[in-house]
Amino acid sequence: MTEMVFGTTPVRAGDPILPRWWRTLDKWSLTCVLGLFAIGILLGLAASVPLAEKNNLPRFYYVQRQLVFGAMGLLVMLVISMMTPRQIRRIGVLGFAVSFLLILALPVIGTDFGKGATRWLSLGFVSIQPSEFLKPGFVAICAWFMAAAQEPGGPPGRAFSFGVALVVVVLLALQPDFGQASLVLFSWLVMYFVAGSGVAVIVGVATLAGAGGLFAYNASEHFARRINSFLSAEVDANTQIYFATNAIQEGRFFGVGVGEGSVKWSLPDAHTDFIIAVAAEEYGFVMVLAIICLYATIVLRSLLRLVRERDPFARIAGTGLACAFGVQALINMGVAVRLLPAKGMTLPFVSYGGSSVIASGIAVGMLLALTRTRPQGEFAEILRRAR
Repeated sequence: MTEMVFGTTPVRAGDPILPRWWRTLDKWSLTCVLGLFAIGILLGLAASVPLAEKNNLPRFYYVQRQLVFGAMGLLVMLVISMMTPRQIRRIGVLGFAVSFLLILALPVIGTDFGKGATRWLSLGFVSIQPSEFLKPGFVAICAWFMAAAQEPGGPPGRAFSFGVALVVVVLLALQPDFGQASLVLFSWLVMYFVAGSGVAVIVGVATLAGAGGLFAYNASEHFARRINSFLSAEVDANTQIYFATNAIQEGRFFGVGVGEGSVKWSLPDAHTDFIIAVAAEEYGFVMVLAIICLYATIVLRSLLRLVRERDPFARIAGTGLACAFGVQALINMGVAVRLLPAKGMTLPFVSYGGSSVIASGIAVGMLLALTRTRPQGEFAEILRRAR
């Protein structure tokens, strides 16, 4: 036999890895990722200049750094996308172990950069946020446990995955980083549902999460202040949310013009958490819609390809990665328009940040690898050939 069939894509035995990778890859998703990164650089040319001038740095200092970080992130993404599901599982588990140990060390060697949450490791020339790298590893290890539970005589993988999720959520909440904790819990619930859990379990965990949120509201002044600000009928004119929502309204349909926006001079995090406000003000609703469509295309195409996947690990992990990627973008944009409380979460591939773009490259690289067309990927194809 000289050929195998990857879905409907013929691949010759012994075919070099690059042609095989290119034929089986979801090229639409890859194109959308490159489009998001290009938009991020375009917006960074405007959003990061005020910060550079404030810090007495060259005007495009942060853009140049983002280009370096982005090149690293995209390279990592492409390399990981060539791996098999087994290799993805291995690097995911290893990445989770390293990130988990770094998070445990944060109270001793971490820093908060004056933001009230110890989330970063400062190396002098660059800072690392371990929670960004924890997310893809967390998805991989939980998917591994859940897939193992489906095998005859397999371990109680779902219970193991719940234990891992509980420990991670508590550690992130203690930083405090409630946004990342919520995203981790959401991805676990999605994977648990795909693995075949009952609705009652999901409702129970969601109720437990609600109780945890109520406890955090009463125990954490930082958390309570953000919730109260979100629920308030009026927005404090001194907050970043106020400037962001005003900028989005000013942009209207086509924006005020390239480089003509003013919100970047008022928002300290215009180049990171509120980059969508810069896009809306200078380029208008058209740019925001384009960004939303790019994210939606990646998520929907990934889920459609995973529906045909027979490997339990690939199906569960891929779904968790796709949903976490899409929901992170949704949370970031939702905060900017005051549909959600402030979370301090970046917009993948668009916001400035080395940890963010490299971790996003790892996560999307894993997603591209798991959604590549492989043998036995489609039941219909197998049944047709059997007949």
